[in-house]
Amino acid sequence: MSAFLPLFDADLGDQALLGALARIGPLIVPYSLKDSSSIPQNASRYILVDRDSSLGVDGVVPILDQGADKVILPLTLAKDIIGTVPAERLLLLLDVANVSAVSDKIRSGVSGVLIKTPSVDVDFIGSVSRFFAGSSVHVLPVSPSEPPSRSTIRGLAGAGTVLVIPTTLLTLSPTDAKQLNVADAFLANITSDRPDGLFPTVVSSHLEGERTLGLVYSSIESVRESIATGKGVYQSRKHGLWRKGETSGATQDVVRIRLDCDSDALEFSVVQHGAGFCHLDRPSCFGETSGLSALERTLQSRLESAPQGSYTRRLFSDPELLSSKIMEEADELCRAETKEEVAFEAADLLYFALTRCVAAGVGIADIERSLDTKAKKISRRAGNTKPQWTQKATAETSAAPKPTPVSVPTPAPAVDVNAPIRMRTYDLAAASPTERAQLLRRPVLKSDEMIAKVKPIVDDVRTRGDAALLELTAKFDRVQLDATVIRPPFAPETMQIADDVRAAIDAAYANIRKFHQAQADQDTLVVETMPGVVCSRFARPIARVGLYVPGGTAILPSTALMLGIPAQVAGCREIVLATPPRPDGSISPEVMYAAQLVGASAILKAGGAQAVAALAFGTASVPKVDKIFGPGNQWVTAAKMLVQNDTDALVAIDMPAGPSEVLVIADHTCNPAFVAADLLSQAEHGVDSQVVLVAVALSADRLAAIEAEVDAQARALPRVAIMRESVAKSIIVKTSTVAEALAFSNDYAPEHLILHLEDAPGAVAAVENAGSVFVGPFSPESCGDYASGTNHTLPTNGYARQFSGVNTLSFQKHITSQEVTAEGLKGLGPIVATLADCEGLGAHANAVRIRLQALNQS
Repeated sequence: MSAFLPLFDADLGDQALLGALARIGPLIVPYSLKDSSSIPQNASRYILVDRDSSLGVDGVVPILDQGADKVILPLTLAKDIIGTVPAERLLLLLDVANVSAVSDKIRSGVSGVLIKTPSVDVDFIGSVSRFFAGSSVHVLPVSPSEPPSRSTIRGLAGAGTVLVIPTTLLTLSPTDAKQLNVADAFLANITSDRPDGLFPTVVSSHLEGERTLGLVYSSIESVRESIATGKGVYQSRKHGLWRKGETSGATQDVVRIRLDCDSDALEFSVVQHGAGFCHLDRPSCFGETSGLSALERTLQSRLESAPQGSYTRRLFSDPELLSSKIMEEADELCRAETKEEVAFEAADLLYFALTRCVAAGVGIADIERSLDTKAKKISRRAGNTKPQWTQKATAETSAAPKPTPVSVPTPAPAVDVNAPIRMRTYDLAAASPTERAQLLRRPVLKSDEMIAKVKPIVDDVRTRGDAALLELTAKFDRVQLDATVIRPPFAPETMQIADDVRAAIDAAYANIRKFHQAQADQDTLVVETMPGVVCSRFARPIARVGLYVPGGTAILPSTALMLGIPAQVAGCREIVLATPPRPDGSISPEVMYAAQLVGASAILKAGGAQAVAALAFGTASVPKVDKIFGPGNQWVTAAKMLVQNDTDALVAIDMPAGPSEVLVIADHTCNPAFVAADLLSQAEHGVDSQVVLVAVALSADRLAAIEAEVDAQARALPRVAIMRESVAKSIIVKTSTVAEALAFSNDYAPEHLILHLEDAPGAVAAVENAGSVFVGPFSPESCGDYASGTNHTLPTNGYARQFSGVNTLSFQKHITSQEVTAEGLKGLGPIVATLADCEGLGAHANAVRIRLQALNQS
């Protein structure tokens, strides 16, 4: 680093001198002069706050936010701000007499000191430097009348200190009795181990992340000219001064000159013009550029000469297309899972983002300068998402997985918003067995991969409890919380909702409770299997249940009702509702109100795998539960599958889960608008939603009418972007008869089955596999989702073959009992003993025979 720092003087108007000083290091600027127009914009600045300044603590942070590298504070002000500002941004202003008054706390809270002294005593300053070991020490002589000698600068540097020189004592002219040449001061401490006295000099590109361009040599004369002119000037070992580009035109603008840590080599950071630095007309003597620098050069070239019709030319000439690609790639990066996928998607995003920058005349160097400026800020933004993105986001840990990308990124074509939103059509009669099986397939869920990803999260919560839960909530739900659990009574202000919403929730609650109350198994089953042998079965509630309600920014009181009401009806002793918090750390008042209605004993403000882990193992604040219910994304599903197989957790789950799905069977009596609306009600859930229309002997015109309604209705709905993708992946399966359609549906086993048939009630008897059935044209799936009374937590991904939807019995367990009389044992006992002997279990047989012997002896 430089052996001196210049102190800006108000009387200095020499812009050439100030420009030269900006090239070799920071400029110390008194606070009263910090806004002076004379200071070069590219100059690094240390702002010196004098002891007499009225500046308060609140005024220091803005100085740093506005771009100052450091602020130099008197002891009285530093005491109040240490701990608020990072130590590396603070220097302490001291009189030489007050050095011993600095406490260890003050000394550790700053990165160095600036000592004002009436005279420069190198030995004394050396002892001060040892007192501040590990910190930078700067020395400012008070009212110097003449410039320091180079030996003084060198001596102070040897003592580990930096001399501060007022700019009025510096010049670009040769050193004399009144002023010191800037280069002489800068190079006062440099040494050379070469016989010719030259200094090895590394030249790097300021516009390419300081990429090395080449190695040259400098002399005091060449450095002096570079500092003064701002041009690349070096020392040729054969030809003397070498003014770079003087004959070739490949000139350099010098941005910064630095000494290395041993003061025996230099680094020039430059903006290279022309063909490049190397004599072979290449940017660097060390080969071609790569990575972002190479991409920037390519894009700049394409901006000037890309052929008409090329993709890059389209991007430059169509701002809307480019904006769409940036948003598309940003979304795909957010959805990426593996390291390879993240790298792949980030590369795509950087390509399109840099294209946008180049089109606007912005280069990588401009971006880096902006980053550096932002890094200097002490005060930080809250970091909250803007409303338009918050509304689109989910508070789940991650989105659906993506297939492994190919090795070479190919720009995807832009989405044609004018293209029809339509499904793919297949004729079941023409499909081979293999093709029919393919129509029944869902996307492959890589359960093993997802379980491996959630295991570290689950293990962290199991091991560290609440501490891990708070950290993971901050990381994944992006909310800083002091506590994650709310217990009743819930504050009234957290449940303030519109009257019509409250009435709707109340009505839904009544319907759902009525239906689930009827399901409750309250009577004991008693059967006498043979005389004197009475077997019984009775139901008991699962004591502690956890209900996962997806959300965060979404509002899902319906799921809270669907899970909470059967738990309440079953008589579960403890109902813990888990849901991701909103950006402000709260839970939506609608969900809070539903939680109160269902009698939640605790609300866990967390989502994703961390919430599942907290429910499964319990923490100091989160009650452990015996069974976990509720839908969620793949992270939630994987965590549920993991904990149910962990013997330490001893927890069950309701069912596996996958993307939401619907299968609609429609015949000639269907209303195309109704059918389209039912298809779209599932297609809007997500791009991975599974939507199937089974058309029973529908004419081409009837099918076309349904497709026209799908397209028209989708375009009028707010989630059209999602539906554009999900509908494109959805299928129409043409069949000849209702029986054929129902057979296909039973093989598919949909979550939701909607019957738009002439005799819809009559067709229900043939339904073997489905989560829930919606019968007739006026039974939209939405009714079951919200308020008809049935439960909307249903098996997906074909699991309707094995699982029921959530119901009251899901929250109960059944215990059996048997009572055998003496007479009953006489008839049953020999049967049992014979079977026990057959299996070689003598103790079992003995338990019966010893009783039979007692009865025979009585």
